[in-house]
Amino acid sequence: MTNRLLAAFVFFTRLPFWRIREVPAECFKHVVNYWPFAGWLTGGTMAATLWISAQILPLSVAVLLALLARLLLTGCLHEDGLADFFDGFGGGTNRERTLAIMKDSHIGSYGVIGLIVYFSLMWSLLSTLPLTLACTAILAGDAWSKFCAGQQINFLPYARKEEESKAKVVYNRMPPGAFIFAFISGVVPAVVFLPSSMFWLAGLMPLVTTAFLILLMKKRLQGYTGDCCGAVFLLSELTFYFGINIVYQIYIN
Repeated sequence: MTNRLLAAFVFFTRLPFWRIREVPAECFKHVVNYWPFAGWLTGGTMAATLWISAQILPLSVAVLLALLARLLLTGCLHEDGLADFFDGFGGGTNRERTLAIMKDSHIGSYGVIGLIVYFSLMWSLLSTLPLTLACTAILAGDAWSKFCAGQQINFLPYARKEEESKAKVVYNRMPPGAFIFAFISGVVPAVVFLPSSMFWLAGLMPLVTTAFLILLMKKRLQGYTGDCCGAVFLLSELTFYFGINIVYQIYIN
């Protein structure tokens, strides 16, 4: 388990965890099981950056710095997938064409527009929340949305051959024990930091988003890719913040 957990931190962040020890290649096939736990680090870094920055800067600027902190920590891993996802599903008309576009390293107009809209919504949704709520929402949303997004590997096969994977790895489906660990890792930050009444609505939205995108991928690709994993996470997390904002507006009104 230690090697698999370390593999997840090596894979999902750019911090030098690889210096701790050499991780067997087989462990990288299980990193999605620990993706929500890795979210404790990425979400925690983002929340800490937001909290500290907001002490001396306007909240709107602090949110930008928080977004930048996670981009630097993850090396834009998920955002690259989101751009490829938008390009592929926007420009592709069938399975083969969609996969070919997603594999192209160049970003197209759908990817550019998609990222602009995504970051604009992220910034707007977080900037309208009180600082404390924004920080706790980030802690909860990162881990929970990664658990939700990770379920695509349990419902869909990999859409390409393993040797055609960008990361040169195909994730194994979660056995029961790994699923339970992923669920606990995903839900604990939300249970600890958010009011239960707020989490029920906000937590449901990533599940619905993931289910919709799984159906879309099944119809178009008959499977998933690494780009799809990143895209589903970011879009699920975005809807989580939509849910937080909706409940907050209900409370204050």
